[in-house]
Amino acid sequence: MTESRSIYILLTNTGTLFTKMIQVYTRAPYNHASISFDRELTELYSFGRKNPYNPVDGGFVREDIRTGTFSRYPNTACVIYKIEVSEREEAKMRRVLNVFIRSREKYLYNLLGIVGVALKEPVEFSNSYFCSQFVAEILHRSGIKIWNKLPALVTPDDFRQSERMELIYEGLLKSYQDSSILKSKELD
Repeated sequence: MTESRSIYILLTNTGTLFTKMIQVYTRAPYNHASISFDRELTELYSFGRKNPYNPVDGGFVREDIRTGTFSRYPNTACVIYKIEVSEREEAKMRRVLNVFIRSREKYLYNLLGIVGVALKEPVEFSNSYFCSQFVAEILHRSGIKIWNKLPALVTPDDFRQSERMELIYEGLLKSYQDSSILKSKELD
């Protein structure tokens, strides 16, 4: 019997101008998605700002909840979900992720893709993703089917609506480190 593994999906709202503009359209509480292989979120990946002080330069990023962009916005609201996957699915996810890591410099932020989501028409480029498209792509390429839509149409709110996601925390991101969820050994 295969042992299940936990993967974590972090949804955030930093309150930036870009987030507020997206929120006007989506009316969703969280508009950024990231993926992690550990509940402490030390191995956290997404598509977003490469430089915390430059909102225009975006692409594949390894995020840190203590430094970088999140440190600039201490009142970042978040929700964290856990999804159980098989060992094999986790191994596939890591292989897919390693392709992004090895070629990180060639990836761009898919700003047109966000417009495509609004028009319900996928806009896809081989080296360009937006945050939730990237997380959905990792899951999709690993054989984890959650939605009946292309990754290019998945929004952060789709993760909130999925029955496969188990809510483990909601609140301020800066408070997550001290929360009882991290001190609990029963989750994994």
